[in-house]
Amino acid sequence: MSSFFSRMNPTVRGFLVILAIVAVIVVLQLEATLAALWILARIAFLLAIAFFIYLVWRERRGEIAQWPARASVVFYGAAVLAVADLGVYWYGGAAGLQVLAFVAVLVLCGFAMWRTWRDQHTLL
Repeated sequence: MSSFFSRMNPTVRGFLVILAIVAVIVVLQLEATLAALWILARIAFLLAIAFFIYLVWRERRGEIAQWPARASVVFYGAAVLAVADLGVYWYGGAAGLQVLAFVAVLVLCGFAMWRTWRDQHTLL
């Protein structure tokens, strides 16, 4: 029997695993538990992103402190706006054009931060 699964296409085997997990959730009526785990995973993901950003900032804060005031305000303003955008999306969700606006704000914040960082490194 194990040789049958080892010779099976990996994609089909993956789908069978997913179907087995779904069947267990439905049969044991674990939808509420799954919803609670989903919320915990979203919170953990946001905390992981925040921790990563903090580590990057802590490593570069001396360099950023030497930038002109305008560049610092743009850089930190874009970071705060991106975090606020993630928070609003996480709290309220989005559908349709709201998802497009969410992604656009994140992309524009990332571009503003990258452009500010690049300008400060090409001028030094």
